[in-house]
Amino acid sequence: MKICLINPPWTFDGSIYFGCREPHLPLELGYSAAFLERAGHQAEIIDAHLHGLSTEDVARRVEAIGPDMTVVTTAPTYLFWRCAPPEVRVPRAMLGALKGKGGRLVAVGPHGSATPRTALRKLGADIVVMGECEEVVARLCGGEPLDRIPSIAWRDVHGREHVQGVPHAGTFTDLPALLWPDDWVKRHRHHHHRFDGDGADWGPGAEVEASRGCPYHCSFCAKENFRDAYRRRDLGELLLEIDTLRGQGVEYLYFIDEIFLPDRRLLEALVGRGLKFGIQTRIDLWKPEMLDLLGHAGCVSIEAGMESLTVEGRAMLAKDCRMDTDTLTQRLIHARRRVPFVQANLIAVPTDDAAHVARWRDAMRTLGIWANDPVPLFPYPGTPDYRRLFGLPDDHAWERAVGHYLALFDRFSDIQDDRPLPLSQLEGEAAE
Repeated sequence: MKICLINPPWTFDGSIYFGCREPHLPLELGYSAAFLERAGHQAEIIDAHLHGLSTEDVARRVEAIGPDMTVVTTAPTYLFWRCAPPEVRVPRAMLGALKGKGGRLVAVGPHGSATPRTALRKLGADIVVMGECEEVVARLCGGEPLDRIPSIAWRDVHGREHVQGVPHAGTFTDLPALLWPDDWVKRHRHHHHRFDGDGADWGPGAEVEASRGCPYHCSFCAKENFRDAYRRRDLGELLLEIDTLRGQGVEYLYFIDEIFLPDRRLLEALVGRGLKFGIQTRIDLWKPEMLDLLGHAGCVSIEAGMESLTVEGRAMLAKDCRMDTDTLTQRLIHARRRVPFVQANLIAVPTDDAAHVARWRDAMRTLGIWANDPVPLFPYPGTPDYRRLFGLPDDHAWERAVGHYLALFDRFSDIQDDRPLPLSQLEGEAAE
């Protein structure tokens, strides 16, 4: 079979999306292609975001290929599946343009994982994959009847909708090393979450995945329906991927792991490879000696989930943190001595006094540590916070979450310049 795998041309105007707008390597599509090719199929990835292609450009390319199946992702990068744009206007437009050209149309991503029936209806896809997608996408090309394949939502010839099984969790540990074309790597100039220079003399950057899932269950994190159970990737395959990227001129890696846990074997393997890298983690999990090794291995950027400056606030967010604020602060200070950029992420919680937060942020700034203006909490469908507020997600879950967010807050994060628009307005525009 011939399969096209599409990362559509993303736009974020009016969205509450606070993830990075720059193109990132489409790892989920890369893994899917690797599994498909291993099974003897022909797979071609078209990344409209990276290559500046329009919806019409992609549709023409797909039509020329004539695939049996086309896969479209509903999030701009695997890195942000757990905080994707709530609206599906971009993938819906892409899927609409592929009708009659792309064969069987399949959607993958967080929307179908959290609300499969809603995603199936909104997107107009033939099939929606629930959960981690790479193994399921390959299985869809194996000749099995759809009613025997778990972790999908689909519509039969009579228009009846079927939702089968639960979101899929892949093996992950056996994922092969991804090999990206040289021209893709050269085009990928973005260094995600890197701030130790102005980028003028930087070479290409890249994203990699060393682990998947998280052993913690913070109330705000939308990971339960995808990338939940913690697994570490085979180190040999990971290092092969990293060394290949290095040979293509990459000088900076960003580990997209939900939580980059201390891993001595990986860090020792990175020492001497001549690469810089960034991570996201919890600072309470790192002992000083491991922070020393982290810096020695090449880490130049840490995004650390602090979330709240009070024990009560961290408990409210189900952080399961056993350190007090002073100890966490000292750990951040130690990290900053070893790593050029350290960020402490804060969330707006009612237990934290605004004046105290402002003083703490000022103190951190004098030490070279950046702490954001506390970000309003968005209750993503599939998070414990959403269930606490509204119960299980239904057909209006995404509209309800955006409406709640817009009604509750009169200001937003310091990376959002404009007030977000209601979901009905964003998706209505896409449907016109």
